[in-house]
Amino acid sequence: MNCTVEPTAEPHFESLHRALDIVAREKKYLALTQAPPLAKSIDFYRGVISSDFPHFVALDGDRVVGWCDVSPVFGHSRQHVGVLGIALVPEARGLGLGTRLLQAAIGKSWERGLTRIELSVRADNAPARMLYERLGFEHEGLLRRAVRIDGAYLDCHAMALLRQPEQALD
Repeated sequence: MNCTVEPTAEPHFESLHRALDIVAREKKYLALTQAPPLAKSIDFYRGVISSDFPHFVALDGDRVVGWCDVSPVFGHSRQHVGVLGIALVPEARGLGLGTRLLQAAIGKSWERGLTRIELSVRADNAPARMLYERLGFEHEGLLRRAVRIDGAYLDCHAMALLRQPEQALD
């Protein structure tokens, strides 16, 4: 698989929605267990992009095989914060695409003026936790029974990456 990573654009939306549905139905990595209706997803993608928040896709040709976004957080006092979301379809995992997507999203986040990127990751997702740690995310706590899938509760780790003072733009 010879993939490129690039900013998400309108032509990617339908393929991105299909990738979202594939990963969501695995019931392992996302808060969703299936993709929302296409129109709702497109509204979300357009909103993130129009707000100049990071949204990148990994492409195998024209097919989206992964994405990474940093979404805004509600509230004036939290305008410096973004929430990270990332996923890859099964056949795109273990190829270094997660690192490439994260690096692109982190760089764009700092350029945009964010100083904190936060995420939660299921306690049973060790590969993702190791990737986040490798890129500087730190554990901030355990969110007990944060996820419920098919009646089973799972814990999540709260993690964050803070922009270092020498990286600050303000």
